[in-house]
Amino acid sequence: MMILVDSSFFIALADRKDQWHVQAKKLQATLTGETVVISDLIVAESVTIIGKRSGGKAGEHLYHFFIDNCDIIFADEQILKSGMSVFLQYDGSLSVSDAVSVSIMAIKDIDRILSFDSDFDKVDGITRLC
Repeated sequence: MMILVDSSFFIALADRKDQWHVQAKKLQATLTGETVVISDLIVAESVTIIGKRSGGKAGEHLYHFFIDNCDIIFADEQILKSGMSVFLQYDGSLSVSDAVSVSIMAIKDIDRILSFDSDFDKVDGITRLC
């Protein structure tokens, strides 16, 4: 099965000082046997934040994890337009990156997301694992 995994999970997993680190470690096992889907926006956000917190090498390590272990969907023009539709539907209360994630989930028929971001709770048809 497929699951979309949000940057909040990867950031928490990679940063021992993150408030969600312990929970992320516990949830890591739920990904066994799953196809982990992410967007290139999640890659950019996660690598940037880990790079700022822990240095460039840590960011690069996370980048290679994504390349080796995740199905990365690139936000082309169609996906960005769809994401902007979701962004407007929720009146800007979802970030553009989160709105793109919701669009990818609809396109790929994914109904589960692993995220510590409660903004996803307002989206019908999505179950947030946290």
